[in-house]
Amino acid sequence: MDAPQPTARTGGVVATLAFAGTVAAVMQTLVTPLIAELPQLLNTTSSNATWVITVTLLVSAVCVPVSGRLGDLLGKRRMLLVCAVPLFAGSVVCALASSVVPMIIGRGLQGMGMGMVPLGIALLRDVVPKEKLSSSIALVSASLGIGGALGL
Repeated sequence: MDAPQPTARTGGVVATLAFAGTVAAVMQTLVTPLIAELPQLLNTTSSNATWVITVTLLVSAVCVPVSGRLGDLLGKRRMLLVCAVPLFAGSVVCALASSVVPMIIGRGLQGMGMGMVPLGIALLRDVVPKEKLSSSIALVSASLGIGGALGL
């Protein structure tokens, strides 16, 4: 089976993936500045509140390689959409959370969506012409830093 050929009009794909990278990075870092206030906001102890950050990192460490492999098997575009679902659902759960348990569940769901970043970069190799590939990967990678800064 041949790999998909790069298309001439890839600006929309690159912009979409850069936006997805920014969103994923914002979700990753959004609660970090709140770590001191989380025990009061969620009516819990400091040690329980740290799980709000830890669970996202833990779940993403497990799901990123799995989603990458599934992207190779089932298609990168399909897996990008699959990763967007728990990211969105987790964001809704977190927005509605008033205690630590739903917040941890929501942040865990957000961690499942972190596979978007490596999937997006891998997708670039399939759809962007070689002469634009380096700058496209650089843009998507830079979006992670921008999203991290926005989240903080």
